Amino acid sequence: MTQFTLNDDQIAIRDMARDFAARELAPHAVRWDEEKHFPVDVIRQAGGLGMGGIYVREDVGGSGMTRLDAALIFEALATGCPSVAAYISIHNMATWMIDRFGDEAQRQRFVPKLAAMEHLASYCLTEPGAGSDAAALKTRAVRDGNHYVLDGVKQFISGAGTSDIYVVMARTGDAGAGGISTFVVEKDTPGLSFGANEKKMGWNAQPTRQVIFENCRVPADNRLGAEGIGFKIAMAGLDGGRLNIGACSLGGAQAALDRSLAYMRERKAFGRALTDFQALQFTLADMATELEAARTFLWRAAAALDAQDPEATRLCAMAKRVATDRGFEIANQALQLHGGYGYLADYGIEKIVRDLRVHQILEGTNEIMRLIVARSLVGRSSGN
Repeated sequence: MTQFTLNDDQIAIRDMARDFAARELAPHAVRWDEEKHFPVDVIRQAGGLGMGGIYVREDVGGSGMTRLDAALIFEALATGCPSVAAYISIHNMATWMIDRFGDEAQRQRFVPKLAAMEHLASYCLTEPGAGSDAAALKTRAVRDGNHYVLDGVKQFISGAGTSDIYVVMARTGDAGAGGISTFVVEKDTPGLSFGANEKKMGWNAQPTRQVIFENCRVPADNRLGAEGIGFKIAMAGLDGGRLNIGACSLGGAQAALDRSLAYMRERKAFGRALTDFQALQFTLADMATELEAARTFLWRAAAALDAQDPEATRLCAMAKRVATDRGFEIANQALQLHGGYGYLADYGIEKIVRDLRVHQILEGTNEIMRLIVARSLVGRSSGN
């Protein structure tokens, strides 16, 4: 890739995902939201197109693509339904963690079915009392022979109750980040249960539940990496996860902008199409400019993560904050341009607004993104 131009392969990847979104997601998105339906059958179709292990190695069934390729795919999918696209992004994050940090036996055992999306995955870090301060998590894993016994509760887990695999961060040592380890917990493990599906503002096309561990015995062979590196594993997953969710915001915003243009060409006021009014033209121009700026920044951060740039974590935090803030603002402005019709469910704009709002909270709140950036700046300027 040159600095600002996609190559033919990347254009083909993007167009494939966008065609899938237009055909399989967009026509059903409003109904799925209203019915709180999780379209597992359609998600598995995405797996058949290589979207279940986008940046997973090919020897275990992954597509072996780049983080930039992934950003293109998730933006394209989100033009059809941000909620479904976001779940697929979380599945990819969890699958990559097993591929990256698992031993060869774990990779061969778990990843092929995940990459094909025959099995679905969830990422389990947040707890009722540990959100932004993830290192304060209290779920415990106590070694007992060839098993660990897990006890605790995870909160706000996408796909919970439906997913087959749960990548879980639990405390095996003392307080703080250094006492955390990572485990792969399978759905039918005794002692694993789930709370009720949460009633949410948006993201209704995917379930969100508590994941509950009560004397849950997990084989020691299911631990990813050594004891005590679980927080590092969790944070490594989030670098890419932040890019993915930012890309989903861009896709939702693009869909909202596209719908606004179509609506304003047809809608008339005072005998003229809305697109004839210069003030509204300027609004559209600002929306398109903000979207393009956020997209360019996200690509920059994705390229840095692909290159293992030491600044990648900072850039991913910056890009996540910019893309999710701008994405929500553009969608909200699109609702305003639709007037009263934007507030109606049938037009699909209010759903995009509701879906994108949570992107400013998950994968690390945007306040935490600022904290990551600020600490990087302060540490660098003080010579630390």
